[in-house]
Parts: sequence; C-alpha cells; structure tokens
Amino acid sequence: MDISRFLQSWYLDNRRLLPWRETSDAYCIWLSEIILQQTRVAQGYDYYMRFVATYPTVQQLAAAPLDDVLKLWQGLGYYSRARLLHRAAQMVASGSGTFPSRYEELMKLPGVGPYTAAAIASFASGQAVAVVDGNVYRVLARLFDIDLPIDSTAGRKHFQQLADELLDPDHAGLHNQAMMELGALVCTPTSPRCTECPVADACAALAHHTIGLRPRKVGRVKVRQRRLHYYIFKYGDDIWVHQRAANDIWLDLWEYYLHEEGDDTPIPPEALGVEPAFTYGHRLTHQQLLCSFYIVPLTQPITTLPSDYVRMSWRKWQEKAVAKPIFEANRRFSALFSTK
Repeated sequence: MDISRFLQSWYLDNRRLLPWRETSDAYCIWLSEIILQQTRVAQGYDYYMRFVATYPTVQQLAAAPLDDVLKLWQGLGYYSRARLLHRAAQMVASGSGTFPSRYEELMKLPGVGPYTAAAIASFASGQAVAVVDGNVYRVLARLFDIDLPIDSTAGRKHFQQLADELLDPDHAGLHNQAMMELGALVCTPTSPRCTECPVADACAALAHHTIGLRPRKVGRVKVRQRRLHYYIFKYGDDIWVHQRAANDIWLDLWEYYLHEEGDDTPIPPEALGVEPAFTYGHRLTHQQLLCSFYIVPLTQPITTLPSDYVRMSWRKWQEKAVAKPIFEANRRFSALFSTK
C-alpha cells in the first residue's frame, strides 16, 4: 500500500478548514505552531486570530512590549512559549526582517525545535522534512506496531527515521498535514475510529490487537506538590502586586503577595489570623498547585512588603498578564472593587 498517497487523498476530503492552512506565510504558520504546542485547536483558534490581528507582521510583534504579548497570551499556559515567541520575533526583525521558511534557519530561532521547524518549512516552502509530533508518534506506533517507548532516545530516533522514510518529498507539506490530521481526528489516544482509517488495511497494531498498547512510554515524571498562599492587601481600590522574576513557573507574570509553604518568605503581620477566602487547585505538567487567597483590608497603605511590590489600582491591575489561579481570583473578587 502507498501509505502516503492514501493519507493525502483522505486528508483532502476530510481536513478541517483552518486559517493557518490557507496561507504559505511562514510568520503566520509559525504563530499557529507555537500557539498550538500543548494546546487544542479549539482553544488555540481564537488566540491565533487575535495574534494575527494585533501583530500582523513579525516587526510589529517584535516591537510590542513583552507585557502586552503575555497579556494577549493569557489563558494559554506554558508562558515560556510566549517569551520565546517574542524573543524570536525580535531576532528576525533585527536580522533580515523576513521570517525564515527553511528548516536550517528556523532551527536557529528560540522556541523552535525539530518538529516546529519541519512543520513550518514543509508547509511554507514545501521543504522535504518530516514532522514528528504526538499525533505522528501515535500513528506510526500503531501503523507499524512499534513497542519502542516514544520518550526514549532510541525511540525518538527510530520514529524520526520511519517518518523520513514515509515522507513524500514532492508533497511534503500535504503529507505532514495528513499524518497529523489522521492522529487528531481518527487515530486518537482513546476510542480510535479504526473503521474510518484510510490505511487500516496496513495497520499492524490493528491486526495484532495492540492498538490500546501503542504508543508506549517509559514512565511518568513525579509530580511536585506546592501550597501557595496569596494575600490581597486592599486599601480602597488599590492593591499591592509584583512581577515574578525568579527562575520558576510564571516568569514575568504578575501576582499578589505570595507566601509558599516550605520557604522563608514571611507572612506580613497585617495578614496574620486572616482566613482564606477561597482555594483553587491548578495542575501544571509536573506540578500540582493548591492556591489559597486571602483578602486583607487595610486602614492605611501597607509599608512592610518588599520593595518590588508596587501599589496599583484595581483597574490598572486588570491590564496585567497573570497566571490562571490569579485570573480566577481577579474574577471572584472584582465585585469588591470599583470599576469606575
């Protein structure tokens, strides 16, 4: 069976119509790829449209303040992607000014790895480089009934070689899109629709009844548990906040005063004895966070916080980029503040 030909034919009849597939502009394709890393299409679609509308050129993205980019990104998570996106735009704008569309040049950009470079290069310029993302790993592992773990060095090398061998060099972009779309729509992690698969007759895992065992991974990374206590010091419609600068989660995002259990950050005396207003659980890739929020009314401005905390109006605070737990706290507590 000519697997690539069957996949391409299926893709042309069944693909989702998405704006980044209707362009060969490497900049727009790059935006979509960075946004869709670890993000579902349904969630990423609106973000892509807002980014293209706000920053239609790489020069405009490069010139934007990082705070503005992070605010536009807010809600997507994995904020390092937004910081690297901004840094890559600045690198392009300060260089040739033209967004690259060749694999070798794309690999020089921060935040662009082999998969992203291959996707942009094949979609934008037709360069014959094979993509291997989560969907492609799954399709290949089942199609050839491969027991090698996809998160091992040997596994990654083997799957890339196999993807390279299957690639149709004359229609690289179409082939890559077809492989990815098959994994997204048919060869799904759970409840795959094998009766609708255009290459089911060639699927070794289907023949061997091992679909549910493919792909295989070595194992899970231990999840770190963290207990975070946020104190909202309220004086009229003003609060005290700061921008995270430590080498930790949510770098460059803004937050309330934080005391984390297990560290030596003190609880200000004004907050002692205050009960939490609500607690919010939030899961990151390798961390489980339990965030408690405390409202601390003040009769005079607070002076006991570190110098990096700034006094800010609630209205101005809404313009800052924040992580999801802080966003949820803002939503819940907005009624306590004037919006005039």
